[in-house]
Amino acid sequence: MVTSPPELIIEAGRTERQYWQDLWRYRELFYFLAWRDILVRYKQTMIGMAWALIRPFLTMVVFTVVFGKIAKLPTEGDAPYPILVFAAMLPWQFFANSLAECSNSLIGNANLISKVYFPRLIVPTSAVVVSFVDFLVSGIILLGLMAWYDFVPSWRILTLPLFIAIAFAASMGAGLWLASLNVQYRDFRYIVPFIVQFGLYISPVGFSSNVVPQQWRLLYSLNPIVGVIDGFRWAILGGESNLYLPGFLLSLGFVAVFFFSGIWYFRKMERTFADVI
Repeated sequence: MVTSPPELIIEAGRTERQYWQDLWRYRELFYFLAWRDILVRYKQTMIGMAWALIRPFLTMVVFTVVFGKIAKLPTEGDAPYPILVFAAMLPWQFFANSLAECSNSLIGNANLISKVYFPRLIVPTSAVVVSFVDFLVSGIILLGLMAWYDFVPSWRILTLPLFIAIAFAASMGAGLWLASLNVQYRDFRYIVPFIVQFGLYISPVGFSSNVVPQQWRLLYSLNPIVGVIDGFRWAILGGESNLYLPGFLLSLGFVAVFFFSGIWYFRKMERTFADVI
């Protein structure tokens, strides 16, 4: 009995309509890319994943000495200054690492992108997930600081997953913009490190947002990561730590704009990646 070969039906527009379903169908590729990047991140290093602890810890020590000891800036409530700093270091390092990884993710997977079809959104998303793993590892330092200073968080710590989700959205939105632009304009490989360094200076990582004069707080909150950091501190420090609600809502609005516009621009440029890259 002769079996007829299977028919291949090409339907116009199907790829666009099924794009989000394809993200689920290609979930194994997502797992592979994320796991591969986790394995090679600290490959052939002497201390491996410990770098995810050492870098934020040393940064926290420097900021504590400079802002807490030398500049004598106030903390929030009765929270020890190192915990104040590290509560901001967690979301900032996650955001900064995500920008660096996302911006180069498409270029780093050029051979895969130019040869095989799959939803390209998988690539920068897996890069953010790798940075999120570092975020979770760095959380060990925060637990250690709380134990060292005998600091017990309040009920607000239960709201921390909400602010983690906001940090994830901010990282994804900005990362998608930079990933798309870096394919079109390779200048962004030099611009991204500057953005990260400049962003560290204008974000309340080493100091409390409360030191910013009240008349400038709303303008200062145009930086979307300010609301994320303030949210983390409000959840972790508890007590007298206050959340400047107008500024937080403004930052949250900018995070939403970055996130949805980042997806829109990435999808718009996605069809040209294989040709340009």
